[in-house]
Amino acid sequence: MAYSKDERAYLWLCACTRTDYRERVALLRTAPSPAALFEEAEEYFSAAGIPREKYSADRAAREAEAEGFLAFLEEREAFAVTLLSDEYPESLKAASLPPLVLYGKGRRELLTARKFCIVGSRITPPWAEKTGVAISREIAKRMTVVTGLAEGGDLAAIEGAVGSGNLICVLPCGLDECYPAAHISVKARVERAGLLLSELPFGETAKKYSFHARNRILAGLAEGVLVLSAAMRSGALITANCALDYGRDVFALPYNVGVMSGEGCNDLIKKGAYLATGAEDILSLYGMAPAEAVPADLNDSERQVLGILRESGEMHLAEIAKRAGLLIHEASAVLSALEIKGVAVKSGGNKYSVS
Repeated sequence: MAYSKDERAYLWLCACTRTDYRERVALLRTAPSPAALFEEAEEYFSAAGIPREKYSADRAAREAEAEGFLAFLEEREAFAVTLLSDEYPESLKAASLPPLVLYGKGRRELLTARKFCIVGSRITPPWAEKTGVAISREIAKRMTVVTGLAEGGDLAAIEGAVGSGNLICVLPCGLDECYPAAHISVKARVERAGLLLSELPFGETAKKYSFHARNRILAGLAEGVLVLSAAMRSGALITANCALDYGRDVFALPYNVGVMSGEGCNDLIKKGAYLATGAEDILSLYGMAPAEAVPADLNDSERQVLGILRESGEMHLAEIAKRAGLLIHEASAVLSALEIKGVAVKSGGNKYSVS
């Protein structure tokens, strides 16, 4: 995978030095470019008062470190995007303290897709989990679902979206670690179908502060956040509050009075969050309707024509054939099959629409 000189400098700074976030930001602001920082590291690190034991002052050593790290990523079938990369999510750039680097394994293209976050506390009632699975499954047909890897609400979001592959799980640890450890099989399933993401380097275990930092990424990636469950003190509420700070839409599942696992949800609704009981409550805000079910027995041509009808409404046979790249008689045969299967209807003037 090719990286520009500035991207390589970012990766070296974050993965190969012993600097913290504050020091890295200060260095990047001081140097005229990341590449200049890499090439003249001793000058800029010295000016920032950063001791030499935190970085390699020798240029050749820095080159070797950068090359070694890129080889390390490739060996693990992982990738990295920096704040300068084209794939770096624009919404995350506007978040508080945006990660300088994101490490990923899986479907890299999901970084630039539209995203919606679904979270919930570890203690989520069965009915709320069931609702969360259904909502996540529907949302994943139109957007990429973003969540964590914990019990309860996160697992419900994963279960609903993983089948579509439109799923990003953000970890509070390095990509080679798993928290909680019991979810190693879930993590592997997400990696195969969707995308695992972390701002932490390989080998970094989950710390207490890691979860709050991870939650800001969850909120920053998405256009909105749905809270499936939350007590008055929970990580799900932290994610919701980050979303509010970033100007994102916040939705919450309503609970009966006195249910501790839903007190945070009810409080969010009282403070102005959108009440959501189904995917339509969310999708309608973004000008979308829940995806209509497609009969399982449709062939490729039938699915294509049905998609054209759903997108455009009533349409003449000739226009349908043109858009589908079919001859008139071929399109007519496909539409007849869709009529027989009950998903299309013929109207006057040789026009068709979805039934």
